[in-house]
Amino acid sequence: MPHAVLLGDSIFDNAAYVPGGPPVIDQLKAGLPLGWKATLLAVDGDTTDMVAVRLAGLPADATHLMVSVGGNDALMHIDLLAAEHNILPEMSAARAEFADRYRAMLDAVLTAERPTAICTVYDAIPGLTAEARTALATFNGVILREAARARLPVLDLRLVCDDPGDYSPLSPIEPSAQGGAKIAALVASVVTGHDFARRECVVYGKAGGG
Repeated sequence: MPHAVLLGDSIFDNAAYVPGGPPVIDQLKAGLPLGWKATLLAVDGDTTDMVAVRLAGLPADATHLMVSVGGNDALMHIDLLAAEHNILPEMSAARAEFADRYRAMLDAVLTAERPTAICTVYDAIPGLTAEARTALATFNGVILREAARARLPVLDLRLVCDDPGDYSPLSPIEPSAQGGAKIAALVASVVTGHDFARRECVVYGKAGGG
């Protein structure tokens, strides 16, 4: 039985931000074909270094891994996202630190030897400044580089959650039920439709498309 496991942060573990609505894991289960299973190992608030810890609970029958992490790492540098002065030296240091942490996380995930896909950090959050969006591009550049290095498919959440309604009114950095439905649909599309055996880095922006 195919079994998809979600790792990472509140992009997947968003139940607290959709009161009365279905979280991503329930939407994924509803969207997967008959015979598939899905398990949530993502935890709200987790950073890259926590993913390896969660791997200790990886079900033995897991067949596909989906990782969405990095947003909380970016929040650790919130002063840079909001800065109005020349922050290039600080941004360079933050990028180097994140690159090391993300690569270590991804290498740990790949030791599980399961088909794996990763996600970018979305940037259409209501109220996000153009400067902060530019800074986030630095972190997403790291994610895309690592995906290419490991030849993994990428779910570009910047193209998925592109509407204000995709974000929770309780916390604008979390996906709403609407945004979660989009994410779950793309996860289901990739785990069932991507040819993982070809080891290609393909960027997906919408369910069913590349």
